[in-house]
Amino acid sequence: MAELLALSPSRANDFVQCPLKFRLRTLDRLPEPPSEAAFRGTLVHAVLERLFDADAPERTIDTAVAGIGPALDALREKDPDTVAELFPRPDQVVLLQEQARTLLEAYFALELPDRLEPAAREEFVSAPLSNGLLLRGFVDRTDIAPGGQVRLVDYKTGKQPKPQYGREADFQMRFYALVHWLSQRELVHTLQLFYLGSRSTVTKRPTAADIERTETEILGLWDQIVRAAETDEWRPRKSPLCNWCSFKPICPAWGGTPPPTPEITAVAGR
Repeated sequence: MAELLALSPSRANDFVQCPLKFRLRTLDRLPEPPSEAAFRGTLVHAVLERLFDADAPERTIDTAVAGIGPALDALREKDPDTVAELFPRPDQVVLLQEQARTLLEAYFALELPDRLEPAAREEFVSAPLSNGLLLRGFVDRTDIAPGGQVRLVDYKTGKQPKPQYGREADFQMRFYALVHWLSQRELVHTLQLFYLGSRSTVTKRPTAADIERTETEILGLWDQIVRAAETDEWRPRKSPLCNWCSFKPICPAWGGTPPPTPEITAVAGR
C-alpha cells in the first residue's frame, strides 16, 4: 500500500523527467544500487555541515580536510555495506578522500565560512498547500543577515549545468522559497547554489511573482500526478538520462516489464 500525501523537489523533478520513474521510486520504493557520485556528495555535505561546529577562526580548509575521515567513518558505521560495495579497496577510499578534498577547496574558493553564522544546517522543512499536499525537503543551509534578510544555500558537488539543463536545480530552490513563504510568511531574500565541481555560484532573488508562479507550477504538476494515480497511467519518457536510470531493465520503453502498481490508499487534494 502507498500514499500520495507529500512532495519533495526531488520527487517532483522525477515526475517531470519520467512519470514511471516517479512511480517506481515513490510508490513501489524499489531499491536502487548505490552511486559513487551520490555518496561523494553526501560525504562533502556532512563535512560542510560539521565545519560550522568549529569556532569561526578555526573554519579553515585544514579543519575541513581533517573532517573527511571522521565523516567517512560515521557514514561507514551507518551503512557499512554501501561503503564496502562502492569502495572495496584501500586505494579507492584514498581516491574518494582526495576528490572530497578537491571539492572542499572549491568551496573555500567561493566563500569564507569564518564570516558566517548559519541559522540552520541540513534543516528539514515542510508546509502544506491549500489542497492538503505537504511540501517537504531538506535545506543545506539557512543564513540570516543582521538586517533579517534570509538566504537559502544549496551545495552541488557536480558542475554547473548549461542554462538549458539547469531547470531542476532552479525548481528545487524556488520550491524551498515557497515552503519558507508558506511557513513563515516571509519572502526569501536570496537563493544561492554552490557548484563545487566547477567552482561557480548561481544567485537569485525571488520575487512575490516567483513564489506565486512556483505554487501554480506545483499545483499543476500535482494534478498530473493525481490523474496518473487515478488512471494508473505512469508513462515512461525516453531521454538520454535513461542510460543512468537503474529502472531501465524493467522499463517498457526499453522492452522491460515493471511490477504491478501498489494499491494507493490516500491522495492529497482528493
